[in-house]
Amino acid sequence: MLLLGFSAGLPLLLIFSSLSLWLREAGVERSAVTFFSWAALGYSFKFVWAPLVDRLPLPWLTRRYGRRRGWLLLSQLAIITAIALMAAVDPATGPDALTRMALAAVMLGFSAATQDICIDAYRIESAPPRLQAILSSAYIAGYRVGMVASGAGALFLAALFLSSADDYAYSAWKLTYLIMSATMLVGVVTTLVIDEPQADRAQAYRHAPADYARLLLVFALAAAAFAGSFFVSGGSFALLRDALGGSLANGWGGGVLVSFLLESLRFLLAIGVAVAVGWSLVRVGLVDRPMARETWVAPVLDFFRRYGLATALLLLALIGLYRISDIVLGVISNVFYQDLGFTKPEIAKAVKTFGVLVSIAGGFLGGVLATRFGVMRILMLGAVLSAATNLLFVALAYAGHDLSLMYLAVAADNLAAGLASAAFVAFLSSLTSVSFTAVQYAIFSSLMTLFPKVLGGYSGSIVDGIGYPGFFIFTTLIGVPVLWLVWLAGRRLAIRGEGLTAASD
Repeated sequence: MLLLGFSAGLPLLLIFSSLSLWLREAGVERSAVTFFSWAALGYSFKFVWAPLVDRLPLPWLTRRYGRRRGWLLLSQLAIITAIALMAAVDPATGPDALTRMALAAVMLGFSAATQDICIDAYRIESAPPRLQAILSSAYIAGYRVGMVASGAGALFLAALFLSSADDYAYSAWKLTYLIMSATMLVGVVTTLVIDEPQADRAQAYRHAPADYARLLLVFALAAAAFAGSFFVSGGSFALLRDALGGSLANGWGGGVLVSFLLESLRFLLAIGVAVAVGWSLVRVGLVDRPMARETWVAPVLDFFRRYGLATALLLLALIGLYRISDIVLGVISNVFYQDLGFTKPEIAKAVKTFGVLVSIAGGFLGGVLATRFGVMRILMLGAVLSAATNLLFVALAYAGHDLSLMYLAVAADNLAAGLASAAFVAFLSSLTSVSFTAVQYAIFSSLMTLFPKVLGGYSGSIVDGIGYPGFFIFTTLIGVPVLWLVWLAGRRLAIRGEGLTAASD
C-alpha cells in the first residue's frame, strides 16, 4: 500500500501545480494556466465510471492478473502514456500545442482517477477491517511521498536542467516529465508482484459478456453526448457572455462572475444531456435495466433512503463545499509565489517538501483529535482554520519576497489542510454503506473536489480583476458558509443518533 500510494500521489501535481509553473515559464497567460486545473476534474467524476471498474471484466487482463490488478495495470500504463504525451508538447509554440497539452492532461486525470478507484477497492478487499487503518496510513504516507516527487522533485529537476522564468527551456521540462513517467514503474512493478485479493468473482461478474459490452456502450455514448453538447454550445454561450459582459463587467468584477455562472450553466446542461441520453438508451433496451439500476442507481438510492431527502442534501452540500477555501487557493498558489519572485528551488523546498511534511503532521494531529474529541468537532475546527489561514497570504501578497513569511503561510495552510482532511475522510467513511463501499466513497470523494476545482479554474481571472489580496480575502469568505453547514449537519446527525462524537463519549 505504501508503493501503491506513491503511484497514486505522483500524477496529481503533474496536472496541477507543477504544470502551472511549466505553463507560466512558457509564457502562457495566467488566466489560461488556471483553466488547466480542470484537467484534474477526472478525480471529481470518477464515481461515474467507478461501477464499470467494479463490474466490467477486461479482455485478457482480468483473466491473467485478476479483477483488481487487471484494471490497476491498465490505468497505470495509461498514466505513463499520458505523462509521456505531455512531455512531447511544448506549450510555448501556440494554441494548437496548448490544445494537445490539455488533451494529454485530461487523459492523465482520467487514468489517475481510475487508478484511485482500483487501489481503494484493492485495499478494502485485501485485508480484514482490523487492518484497514494501518493500510490507509501506509497508503497516505506513500501518497504524500509521491506528491513530493512530482512537486518538489519536478521543480528541482526542471531547475537542474536549466529552465527558469527568465530563461525558459522546453527540453528541461520535457526531460523532467519523461523521468516522472518512468517513475510510475514503481506502481507497475508493485501491481505485477502483489497477490489478487480473494473476492466473490461470481457475484462481480454474473452477467454475460454481451451485457457488459452494452453497458460500456451506454456509458461511452452518454460521455460522448456530454462532450459534444458541451463543446457545441460553446459558441452560443460565448456570444451570450460577450453580450452580458459588456453591460455588467464593471459591476460584476470584470465579468468573471458572469463567465463563471454561464460556464456552470453550460456544464449543467451538458450533464443533463448525458443523463437524458443514458436514460433513453436504457429505456429502449440497449442495456438490461436491472443491471443498469444496480450499477448506477442503487448506490445513490441507498444513501437517500438511509438519511432521508433533507439530511442527504445537506450532507452532499457539506461534502461539496468543505474543501472549497484551500482548493481554490491551491490552484494559483504556485503562480502567486512565482509572481512574487520566489525561485523554483525556493518553492520546492517550502511548498513541496516542508509543506507536505507539515500536512502529514496535521493529518496525524487531526486523527488523534478526532478520536479524542469527535469527528464533527474537529471537522468544525478544520473548517475554521482552512478559511482563516488564507489571510496569511494577504500579508504575504503585501510583503512580497519574504521567505520567512512564506514558510509561516505554508506551514499554517498545510497544517490546517492536513487536520481538516483527516477529519473529513473519517466523516466520509462514516457515511458510506458497507453494501456500496467503493461506489459511494467514489461519489463522496468526487463531489468533494468538483465545485472547488470548477471555481478554481477562474482563479487567474479573479486575480486579474481584484488582485492577489482581494482574491485571498475572497477565499476566506467563501469558507464561512461551510461553518454553518458543519454545525447544521452535526445537529441533524446527532438527532439521528449518528453524532460522530468522541470515542470516550
